[in-house]
Amino acid sequence: MKKYLLISLLTGATHAAHAEMPVPVKEEIRTLLSRLENSGCEFNRNGSWYSGAEAKSHLLRKLDYVDGKFTVKNTEQFIDMAASQSSSSGKAYQVRCQGAAPVNSAVWLKSQLQHIRSATR
Repeated sequence: MKKYLLISLLTGATHAAHAEMPVPVKEEIRTLLSRLENSGCEFNRNGSWYSGAEAKSHLLRKLDYVDGKFTVKNTEQFIDMAASQSSSSGKAYQVRCQGAAPVNSAVWLKSQLQHIRSATR
């Protein structure tokens, strides 16, 4: 009986240590990824170019994965930890818009984030 109580307490402590991502952060990330989806830009992941919709889908999966491991406190943390490079190869993601030179996704996403935030002020 004591063994089960100890396991329950430890399991509860582990779940309590991981808080949910704040709703405003999750909404801001989804807005940012929708902006990527509708931008007409392409997203490079591990040497292949994908549409904005495919990029959004991939990054939402990474968001779910990262959020399952620890609490994402802000959108910049999500960009730095999940949306700037491949977790398998370590290669930086890139965004290419209307034939312009590709830029690292972290630069593009943080720039778009600034636009989103200034529009909501």
